[in-house]
Amino acid sequence: MAALLAAGCSRGSRPVATPRLADGAPLRVLVFTRTSGWRHDSIPDAIAALRAIAGELGMEVVATEDATAFSPASLAGYDAVVFASTTRDVLDDAQQRAFEAYMRDGGGYMGIHAAADTEYDWPWYGDLVGAWFANHPEGLQATQVRFEQPGVLDEGESWPATDEIYNYRRNPRGRVRVIATVDETTYDGGTMGDDHPIAWCHRPGRGRAWYTGLGHTRAMYADPRFRRHLARGLRFASGVDAAC
Repeated sequence: MAALLAAGCSRGSRPVATPRLADGAPLRVLVFTRTSGWRHDSIPDAIAALRAIAGELGMEVVATEDATAFSPASLAGYDAVVFASTTRDVLDDAQQRAFEAYMRDGGGYMGIHAAADTEYDWPWYGDLVGAWFANHPEGLQATQVRFEQPGVLDEGESWPATDEIYNYRRNPRGRVRVIATVDETTYDGGTMGDDHPIAWCHRPGRGRAWYTGLGHTRAMYADPRFRRHLARGLRFASGVDAAC
């Protein structure tokens, strides 16, 4: 994997002038895993995978469920913040304001799976994540993940995945750049029709936001294809890649 990630770093990427890139210090990523609703048993696997991926990319990861990390002083020390299957209300009003300011100042956000099942009463967050969770079919779904514009770290134009596939309250297309969709003809229970985005990115002001709906199961985090997908998100959210 190290060789693949290194190859991805040299093809089509353009580092941005963040202070830590400029002075040679490693980029720092905050992985936030607080839940007040359903808690995924894959969260420890997500943390372990993100640590490994970040290590290959020369980044440092701090994982926490402590929402006090969302203060202006604390957030200033991170190049990206990952919401890894967070659920429901996880930040108070002051912490929300601090995160909004962080993003306005050029911070990065990466959401994984249930990050879309988070903070329904915070409209700003709904715009940041791109679309909120609506429901999902029973059990796991075997489908094809189809990349609209594959990145250098992605496994070709499509790959099979067995995971819990979310339906969303709105289709984010038109507000975001869609990275990948799923094919609803390959499983039962999809409600979004022919256009079912599952991963996307956008630039809210000076910030960077990237989301994937995959990542429900523990097995996903051991899948090299999904790990390359996450690497793509980390590189964009942290400002290493100018395009997602």
